[in-house]
Amino acid sequence: MADGSDTTLTADQTADQAPQGLVAGIKSFAAGHGGAKAVIEYVGKRGARIVLVGEDGVWGDQFADDTVVARQACAKAGVTVENAWERELMDQMRPSNDLWRSMARRSMAR
Repeated sequence: MADGSDTTLTADQTADQAPQGLVAGIKSFAAGHGGAKAVIEYVGKRGARIVLVGEDGVWGDQFADDTVVARQACAKAGVTVENAWERELMDQMRPSNDLWRSMARRSMAR
């Protein structure tokens, strides 16, 4: 019996699975904020969350079916994917006053 990857069934990870709407959304965010970096977070059955941090400190997110699709979408959009939440990236984020107010309402409602 031959050993090696020619006898192993694997999922085709090279197929282009990124939806155009997701890619367009990432491109639009990056263009509107002077460029962007992304962190991809696995969120279980929901898929993957792509947190985008603009060069101006504004941040937003998009959702993908899984982490492979998320990485493909970021690559097609020309956005760098960070491996983790590095200190420099977190320091760059500037939450809006509306976000602070919404977070305060959520914690007080508990």
